Amino acid sequence: MVLGILGGTFDPIHNAHLFIAEDARTQLGWERALFIPNREPVHKLGTTAASAAHRMEMVRLAIIGNPYFEACDLELKRAAPSYTVDTLTELQSLFPEASLHLLLGVDALADLPNWYRPQDILTMATVVAATRPGYPLDTLRGALPEWMRERVIYLETPWMDISATYIRERVAQGLSIRYLTPDSVVEYIRVNGLYAR
Repeated sequence: MVLGILGGTFDPIHNAHLFIAEDARTQLGWERALFIPNREPVHKLGTTAASAAHRMEMVRLAIIGNPYFEACDLELKRAAPSYTVDTLTELQSLFPEASLHLLLGVDALADLPNWYRPQDILTMATVVAATRPGYPLDTLRGALPEWMRERVIYLETPWMDISATYIRERVAQGLSIRYLTPDSVVEYIRVNGLYAR
């Protein structure tokens, strides 16, 4: 089984997350894709705008209707900040027969050597790097350490220029976010007063 893993704050989850996950699933033959919201990502301490419970519920709402997508609360159960290597270790225990694919943007891939225990991450999972404008792949490949290069798959996928920051800013300004994130998430944000000033 090939298991896709998408971690992030998902503050909120949006259509670019969903499209890239679906494209990776179909191109790479994933049998499942796990969306794993962070409790408190180490590189963004204190920056989440919505609570972990709200972010998890938005993920659940966003993926309804796709039988290959699953919300996973592994990281939310931890009291400490989230490290990817710890999540991969847990997933290996839960799915011992699975081949793990960790989906990242190429911007995150460029920073991966600075993550906690990056060599262990690449031992446990194949990194799938989604292409993005402004990051020439030849330059990026050349900049990666040798030990990383053979464990990375580059996913050529159309890029949707949507960010959670942009969605939060639009909500704070009273602007529509319809079609940036699923309608169920739009309604959840409205009903719960998330991101409003």
